Amino acid sequence: MSLTYKNNISAAAKKDILELEKRIEKFNQGEIAEDKFKLYRLTRGVYGQRQTGVQMIRIKLPYGKVTPQQLITIANVSDKYATGNLHLTTRQDIQLHFVKLADSPALWAELEESDVTLREACGNTVRNVTASPDAGVNPNEPFDVTPYAHALTHFFLRNPICQDMGRKMKIAFTADESDTAMTYFHDIGFIPKIENGTKGFKIVVGGGLGAVAMTAQTAHEFLPAEEIIPFSEALIRVFDRYGERANRNKARLKFLLKNIGLEKLMELINEERKSLKATATNFDLSLTEANIPEIKAIPETQIEDWNAFENWKRTNTFEQKQRGYYGIWIRVPLGDIDSSRARKLAALVQEFAGDDIRVTANQGLLLKYVRPDLLPFFFHSLTELNLAKPGFNSTHDVTSCPGSDTCNLAVTNSTGLATALENLLATDFKHLIDESNIKIKISGCMNACGQHMAANIGFHGSSIKHKGLVIPAMQVVIGGGVSPNGEGFMAEKVIKLPTKRIPTALSLLLNAFETNADWGEYFNDFYQRLGKMHFYHLLKPLAELETLDQSEYIDWGKEEKFIPEIGVGECASVMLDVIGTIIDEAQERLEWAEAGLKEAAHADAIYNSYSAFVIGAKALLLSEDVKCNTQIGILESFEEVFGNNARFTFAEGFKAYVLRMQQHEPSAEFAQEYFNQSTEFLRTVRNHRGEQLAAQGEDKVVISDFYKA
Repeated sequence: MSLTYKNNISAAAKKDILELEKRIEKFNQGEIAEDKFKLYRLTRGVYGQRQTGVQMIRIKLPYGKVTPQQLITIANVSDKYATGNLHLTTRQDIQLHFVKLADSPALWAELEESDVTLREACGNTVRNVTASPDAGVNPNEPFDVTPYAHALTHFFLRNPICQDMGRKMKIAFTADESDTAMTYFHDIGFIPKIENGTKGFKIVVGGGLGAVAMTAQTAHEFLPAEEIIPFSEALIRVFDRYGERANRNKARLKFLLKNIGLEKLMELINEERKSLKATATNFDLSLTEANIPEIKAIPETQIEDWNAFENWKRTNTFEQKQRGYYGIWIRVPLGDIDSSRARKLAALVQEFAGDDIRVTANQGLLLKYVRPDLLPFFFHSLTELNLAKPGFNSTHDVTSCPGSDTCNLAVTNSTGLATALENLLATDFKHLIDESNIKIKISGCMNACGQHMAANIGFHGSSIKHKGLVIPAMQVVIGGGVSPNGEGFMAEKVIKLPTKRIPTALSLLLNAFETNADWGEYFNDFYQRLGKMHFYHLLKPLAELETLDQSEYIDWGKEEKFIPEIGVGECASVMLDVIGTIIDEAQERLEWAEAGLKEAAHADAIYNSYSAFVIGAKALLLSEDVKCNTQIGILESFEEVFGNNARFTFAEGFKAYVLRMQQHEPSAEFAQEYFNQSTEFLRTVRNHRGEQLAAQGEDKVVISDFYKA
């Protein structure tokens, strides 16, 4: 199928979509191995589901912003290619499920007509840059971080330094020191500050959730705003070069930071400064502005339940820093909104609010620039759309990933449990509709897409073996989240329980807090004061398995007994490869470098030439059965193994020869020189490999444990 493109789609997007279409065709014809194709499609937002033959499409929405027209477009493509559901994620993306692979290029093309991309929504890339959803309207913010998040997003989009890292990179901007963007568990986090009239950021690095959660460390107490992109570029270059690749479980920035320490990391960052693409950045401050429609008449509104309205107004609205306007938070259970409601919501915003909707990290939405006299009308309209549920971001507002409904990695069902807990809270703990300092989050596995380690009370999917059967279970974690003063906490594992007993466990925890906490005591302080073992013993009776009934062998939302079905993660791959294919990958990087030279993208050309050096060296090392991991390790191993070979003799050594890129600004002259040298090196690699093949016969098959260099 040949796609047609509208004129408003960028040349870069057209190229991406056309390439995806061609690679799908080659994959279907057996010309591309499945694992190699997987690595490619992930960086184009196409992610495999638990169900065979269909894909999840992740739509990248930088800092969660979506205009009403973009929301309509997403709703339309969901109807056309997916299920008609829009799933709001904890990283402020929107996901569509059950999409045919063959439809993904056309879906992408239709999204790009409204300037919406899939590029780098998944894979080992810089993922969606998140931000506090109330950035720009927050009364306490030093300044609006939106232009800075926007600039950083677009700087790294299609940037060669982050197309094929060892693992993903997650970045967040918070609006103020309360850290509503949870920067403390990000690879890079930005907290806005003003010092002596200069806008800038406190920068934290090396945080992360998952099986081994770590809190980010402070890299800069204050860095002027124009320096944040150069800093980020240098850090990502260091991560790309020194980060783990063979063991994906250790391949995040947090592990590199733990291994080498903050002082060494900062030293390596400074070594990259001269070669950076970014030196200083200008930011589009017009992004702080919003288009607000002229409202000629206020629609007549009949409120039938004024108590319900007041509850909603108290918990779901706030006064913006712009006088005369309110923000409206929309609680979206499970983060799921159907296409029909999405279109009606978009139409409401187009007529009566600012054209800047934000997806929130707790899977809700924020509307901006609503006049106070329109609040009754909005309550009425949202009630008709079943989007006026009170208690946004309260204990009642449970966060949950899709879990075993669609995810390959999920152990148990998280959405059914989330619904059960919300029902429990609405019935037994109605007063917690106003409690914003006890958050509940659920993940279907330990990988924390539901951000359970950042919850005051969290759960992640697991299982328990008992008498030859397997019971669906949840690991209970306690004590995570952001305190009222902005301090970040990581939760602790306390006990594993059958999943059907989690509502009882939650009741025990909340009742214990309400009975025993000191007046005004924060939940995490209460937990720390009594200690982990107190809560372990509180919940231990629920771990008794001799009292199980038959329903506890069945997961939430299911009808049959639980059978663990954990697939292979989409973000990793172990594959067989041949040396010749790896050399071809190096050649592809040279082709990208040559394109960069033609476009005067000198820094990009240099980095692609560098990648060709590394991949070419890796190919020959693998031909000699030398294990490869980090890029820096490849350079060092090549020097050790081939240093005495006359073909590969470099006066200063191979490592120093390749890393000369650090010593040069990205000028046209050096970019051309470095490209020529990389081209010559790869030609020599091919000749050397040709002689090996002449002696060995057929090409050598090697295992490539995702150390894509």
